[in-house]
Amino acid sequence: MTVDELLARARARLVRLLPRDAAEARDRGALLVDIRPQAQRAEEGGIPGAFVIERNVLEWRLDPTSPWRIPEADGHQREVVVFCSQGYTSSLAAASLQDLGLVRATDLVGGFQAWAEAGLPTELS
Repeated sequence: MTVDELLARARARLVRLLPRDAAEARDRGALLVDIRPQAQRAEEGGIPGAFVIERNVLEWRLDPTSPWRIPEADGHQREVVVFCSQGYTSSLAAASLQDLGLVRATDLVGGFQAWAEAGLPTELS
């Protein structure tokens, strides 16, 4: 399998959200999760209200059964919208969260860059 095939397989099971749809999901209580490394956040900026959980600890912080979870990871039905810079890594991450039973995990089409291009609020990290 190639990485492109892996990505296509992950995306086939996600209901990916466009930037405005992700903003609406956040407004109704979804966790908006930024998985970018600190250097990328410092360069690009961030999304107000997003949880910063770098990719290497994502599953431990969002698994409702994990002793290392964040308090907001309160159940497998919690809606989670993951984003990275351009929307590639986030697709793989969201699929991994679905594998953990987070059935409403998905990602942001185009990532942070699409969010910013849509004119949605950003902040310096």
